[in-house]
Amino acid sequence: MRLSVAAMAALLLSGISASGAAVKKKPAPPKPAALPSTGVAQHWLKSMTPAERAAQLLMIHFYGDAPNAKSRAYKQYAAAVRDLKVGGLIVLNRVQNGIVQKADPYQMAAFLNRMQKLAKTPLIVGGDFERGASMRMTSTTQFPHQMAYGAANDLEATFQLGKATAREARAMGVQWVFAPDADVNNNPDNPVINTRSFSENPQVVAAHVKAFLEGAKSDPKNHVLTTVKHFPGHGDTVTDTHMGLGVVTASKERMEQVELVPFKAAIEAGVDGVMSAHLHVPAYEPEKLPATVSKNILTGLLREELGFKGIAVTDAMNMQGLTSQFPAGESAVRALEAGADLLLVPANAQESVRAILAAVKSGRLTQKRIDASVLKILNAKVHVGLNKKKLVDVETLSDAIDSPEDEEIAQRVAEKALTLVKNEGGLLPLRNPGASCHYILAAGRFSTQGRDLADQLRAGLRGAKVQLLDPQLPQEEFDHLAQAAASCDTVVVEAYVTANAYRGNVALAGNYPGFVEKLLAGSRPVVFVAFGNPYLLRTYPNVPAYLATYTTVAPAETAVVKALAGELEVNGKLPVTIPGLAEYGFGLKLERTR
Repeated sequence: MRLSVAAMAALLLSGISASGAAVKKKPAPPKPAALPSTGVAQHWLKSMTPAERAAQLLMIHFYGDAPNAKSRAYKQYAAAVRDLKVGGLIVLNRVQNGIVQKADPYQMAAFLNRMQKLAKTPLIVGGDFERGASMRMTSTTQFPHQMAYGAANDLEATFQLGKATAREARAMGVQWVFAPDADVNNNPDNPVINTRSFSENPQVVAAHVKAFLEGAKSDPKNHVLTTVKHFPGHGDTVTDTHMGLGVVTASKERMEQVELVPFKAAIEAGVDGVMSAHLHVPAYEPEKLPATVSKNILTGLLREELGFKGIAVTDAMNMQGLTSQFPAGESAVRALEAGADLLLVPANAQESVRAILAAVKSGRLTQKRIDASVLKILNAKVHVGLNKKKLVDVETLSDAIDSPEDEEIAQRVAEKALTLVKNEGGLLPLRNPGASCHYILAAGRFSTQGRDLADQLRAGLRGAKVQLLDPQLPQEEFDHLAQAAASCDTVVVEAYVTANAYRGNVALAGNYPGFVEKLLAGSRPVVFVAFGNPYLLRTYPNVPAYLATYTTVAPAETAVVKALAGELEVNGKLPVTIPGLAEYGFGLKLERTR
């Protein structure tokens, strides 16, 4: 059944799925105007010097490993926690040779326990867990990217994603989840949001945002703080704000009808935090300022117009969208002047503290203004129970992560999300799987992507030829592979492309584009499987068959192998428009044949 945008949104918001099945409604979480002030928080505040209060506004990054106590890295963290007395830590991932290195939950838990013991006031720990903890961590449930939930049209699964994210986060010492992503991805050329968004439909995004938030708040034993991002909306820009200042040129009317819809829904649902974007939005800010340092946006729009009374969080302040405008200390002061409460990943923590103290001394900021934000953060720490328990129970950690039940949900979403956009000549499912040739386009030379898929293809499609490729292979080798494809019954290209910080695009890398063009010009029919970016069809509009997964995780790999073999019914619907090629809500049905 095909649905219009309005009909789809109506079904989602009424709690009915596109298949006609009722989505089980969950009790709405409490909707406090703001975290209540506590005596514990007031006591902590009174015990702090002005410098310690300024440092409480900072959340610095770490990589989740457990460096030796004699190492330079450990000493730097210890100094920030014990001496500077920062308010919190956020786990990020190292990137080496273009490959993301995720953190180990056990190493991270051990490190956090050491840091908590050093902290005068308990640290609050955050994580960008948009698709669960696996976005940053190993050994956790590999939930698909958010856009897969939009394609699957499964609000119950999104609720469970929020619930599982809270459980896994708390088990390893993370109390603040910087998720979900509330951006409406209405620009196909967006290089940094893409599949991090649920959809281009603001009502659909709003419905999934609310489901995630309700799930994250549903179990009081695993209570976390939640934060939606990137305010006032990062979906309609062609700039990665890690690399420069982005611009959203939409009018106020369009912003009201599109970008702001999910944020309003999140505020109504009681979200704890709203993260700003390093975007210039002329409709609200006449000066060329990022939203992060715009009082018109963080106070005028967020606080006064939308009525948000929670914690205003900046996006990482070491991103070039902000550092290209102001030095670290000035950025910190301007963000606080604009209305921010928590300064995430300052470019220089000590400089930020010094600048805040100087601003208070000069009268640019008041101590009362600083204390108001500090008290919000301290109350948040009490709210998640850090005054009662701040250490991680490493022995029981394994019982809370990567559960079989969560794996089943992840697999269900991956299978329901699969969207068949083209299938000329009925190429899928493969008529002769054993005679097919598969070219897996991994993201980079040192990437582990595609290795498990290669094994599954060899096992599930016995006889199929499988090649795991590297974008930097010599052109001669790609030419040879393209010529050899003439002996295949069907050529299948499995391409891994997702939005990554500092990359600047979501296109195929290296020598891949020319290779795909040569395959399409050959004599054998080509099936293109997009692991991640669904808009790749725009680059190869003449490909006969196109299957979108919206994600790169293992459950999607399993789903694709089953679909190619005819062992899975495919019925996902595009949650975005592929301009000129496929409309929002489109998807061909592929019957199971085996």
